[in-house]
Amino acid sequence: MLEIVQLPVLSDNYIYLIHDRSQGLTAVVDPAEADPVLTALQQRNWDLHFILNTHHHWDHVGGNLKLKERTGCLIVGARSDKERIPGIDIELDEEDVFDLGSSRAKVISVWGHTCGHIAYWFADDEALFCGDTMFAMGCGRLFEGTPGQMWESLAKLKNLPGPTRIYCAHEYTQTNGRFALTVDPENAALIRRMNQVNASRSKNEPTVPSKLAEELSTNPFLRAGEESIRQNLNMENDPDLAVFTEIRRRKDQFG
Repeated sequence: MLEIVQLPVLSDNYIYLIHDRSQGLTAVVDPAEADPVLTALQQRNWDLHFILNTHHHWDHVGGNLKLKERTGCLIVGARSDKERIPGIDIELDEEDVFDLGSSRAKVISVWGHTCGHIAYWFADDEALFCGDTMFAMGCGRLFEGTPGQMWESLAKLKNLPGPTRIYCAHEYTQTNGRFALTVDPENAALIRRMNQVNASRSKNEPTVPSKLAEELSTNPFLRAGEESIRQNLNMENDPDLAVFTEIRRRKDQFG
């Protein structure tokens, strides 16, 4: 089983240390910075063996080379993005598996936010590390991919088990929820969740991870087929992809 440590860095990023207790192996997911990782490792007397990158953006790979130099760890990332992952050693494709001791992750290709974005799903631990593809009540901006690619990627993640914990890379939940209410204002589950989120953020508590079951009932980017959202957008007869694209367009303007 994995021990997961969440490290808040920069203004709203999360780095994750994941530690396989059975064999004493440790990885870090998307290290924006090296120093907070090194400090957390020292506090726990853990050695770092791997970096797992989801995509190439600087706030996910900024600590790669310093951590590799200081610890001798191996850097893991997408084969299709190997030219943009600093120091990459292990290249992975869709459906590949990555073993961290006794803990096994399935690699899921989730293009959209970037081309080459991947996620790591540890099924036995009910943990998904999805970078900037899915957020709590949101999804990533389409910097490189298309709406169709992102919709396809989210469809893959929607099919994971409901108890799966979504370890996304940013604390965007409050803003995402405010936007969600503009397209899904009568959703009772969303209203309840936003009350909880607002209470947590007022105490500076994290709202990540969430569970996939929560996202399925409150995240508008997963709910393009819902009649209530379609009615609010005046898109009752449009394909799901068109509805998703409109939701993403509105969120880009919302902030």
